[in-house]
Formats: sequence, C-alpha cells, structure tokens
Amino acid sequence: MLKVGINAYGTIGKRVAEAITKQNDMQVTGVIKAHPNYMSYVASKRFKLFVPDNSALKAFENSGIKVEGTLENLMDDSELIIDSTPEGMGEEYKKIYEKKRIKAIFQGGEDHELTNLSFNAYANFKEAWGKDFVRVVSCNTTGLIRTLFPLTEYGSIKVRANLVRRATDPDDYQKGPINSIVPELKIPSHHGPDVASVIKGLDIQTMAVKVPTTLMHLHFVNVTFPREVKTEEIIEKWKKYRRIAFVSGKDGVKSTSQLMDIARETGRERSDLYEIMLWKDSVSVKGNELFYYQAVHQESDVVPENIDAIRSTFQLKEKQDSIDRTDKTLRIGELAYGR
Repeated sequence: MLKVGINAYGTIGKRVAEAITKQNDMQVTGVIKAHPNYMSYVASKRFKLFVPDNSALKAFENSGIKVEGTLENLMDDSELIIDSTPEGMGEEYKKIYEKKRIKAIFQGGEDHELTNLSFNAYANFKEAWGKDFVRVVSCNTTGLIRTLFPLTEYGSIKVRANLVRRATDPDDYQKGPINSIVPELKIPSHHGPDVASVIKGLDIQTMAVKVPTTLMHLHFVNVTFPREVKTEEIIEKWKKYRRIAFVSGKDGVKSTSQLMDIARETGRERSDLYEIMLWKDSVSVKGNELFYYQAVHQESDVVPENIDAIRSTFQLKEKQDSIDRTDKTLRIGELAYGR
C-alpha cells in the first residue's frame, strides 16, 4: 500500500484524504492542520493529525487536540505528499520535499512553473509517469479540459470560453457575502494558458467574472472545428467519458442550485459532484461551431485527478485502469442523465 500524507486538511485536502481511503493500493498516513480549530478536531477523529512545525505544537496541546508530530514526522512515514496548502505556499514546501527526497502533488493554485508538469487524467496521464512533482490543474481548468479533450480528435480546434466563477467556497466567511460582479481584467484569464499547458498547442482564450454565489462555476463555451460537425456526434464523443455527466433543462434542471440538490438527494458524500455537469439541451452546432453550457463543482472535481496523479507518479496502474478504479470507488458516472 502506497503511503500518502496530506499537507493541509482543507477544502481539497479533506476530500482527497477521504478518496484515498476508498482505494486498495494507497492509504493515508496522516494530515496536517496549522491551527487548532473545529476542523482540526474533526480531522483528529478520522486520521492521524500532524502540524507544520514545532511552533504549532503548544497551541494544539493547550486545545486538547492530540497531535502525532510535525510535517517532518509525517514525511518520515510517507512516500508522497498531497500539498493542498493555500496558493503561493507551494514553492517553499517544494524545497522541503526536495530536501527530504519525497514526491509531491500540488494543486491548481500554484503556477505551472512550480513543477512544469500540469496534470489531467484524460489528457496527459502518461506525462506524470514516475515524476517526482506534479501539479493538478485548478477546478475550472479541469472542467474545461474534461469536455475539450474529447474534441481534439477533430484536429485543430479554436476555443473561446467565458467563465462565471463562484466568489468563494461555502465555508469561507472572510470573502463573503459580496454584492458585486467582479471581472478578471487580465485577458485571457489564467484558465486558457493553463488548459494549453496540458492540451499542448490548443488555441484557447478565456474571460472570467466572479459572482456572489458559493455553489459552483458556470462555463459557456464556443468551439470552432476545421470542418462542419453534428450535435449528435459531439454528444456521442462526450458519452465515452464518465467524468462528464449530462443534465437537461427539460427535466427541471435549470440552475447550479438544482445540480447541488441532485448531489444531496443521490447521497453523494459532502454533496460532491466529481463530474462536469453539461446541459445536453444547451449543445448547439451551427456549421463548424459548437456552443454549450457546463457547470463545475469547485470543491470536488479535482479529487479524482489527484488519485490518478498518485498512481501515475508511482507507475501503479496504466491510464484506463487507474481511471476505472477511481471512478468506481467514487461512484463517478452514476449521475449520467440522458446517456
């Protein structure tokens, strides 16, 4: 069993930790929390709890939350670290992992240049094969790659995507509520170049705005093909990929809140939607141009990618075997409406 430690038991870290417990080829050795709060207490009941360094030990001792040791101790008992620390911290932690000669997987909040290898299971699983450091791209970038990668079979495509982004996560009280729509003034937004770092050579431009919601992101995407295409053939290509799920406005699914309700009512842990939710009745083709809407659950869609990245870095399973195993354990594909 591969031994995996989690550095930062937050939005992504706690979900990856739980996903690892469902795999038969890896296990969680422990998780890191920096401050003794309610989530630290919850984490300590589920996993061995560690802190970043000795300076945090006293605060945990005073709070009565049991700690096993520091990051140094966690690395001693681990073969790989999932680094889900806040964005911008990866560079310093990478130095620590390099010194310890331990592999690490970083998240999309870090720059591509940190590892020079940005990962998506569908698009470039083999590029991470045996590598020491890998970056799983962000939730939005993952969402775009999931639906765009199958379309690269047509050859050279041009993509223009607009992203309506949730302002913050549901448990983050410091950034909200807001009463504003905030455009990302840099064009393209970072998502386009990020997608192109995985799907090499892709002609993609993206624009993004933040809106006052915490539920999901919404994308509206335009793809231009080198020849005319048909709606049915596009849908058939997407149907081959379990991490794309179709919903329909005709069934009453007309908002991100209803998508989250589907997750709750179907018993998903934490109401997580690992799949990219694509409105089937939004798929429209005009000659060689495709238009569609999709939604991304920002808290969870990168979780299966982390599991597959672990397997690739340790050469545990080939691409399809890993994806199949991950999907089965996380119930991915069960929300595939209209297939």
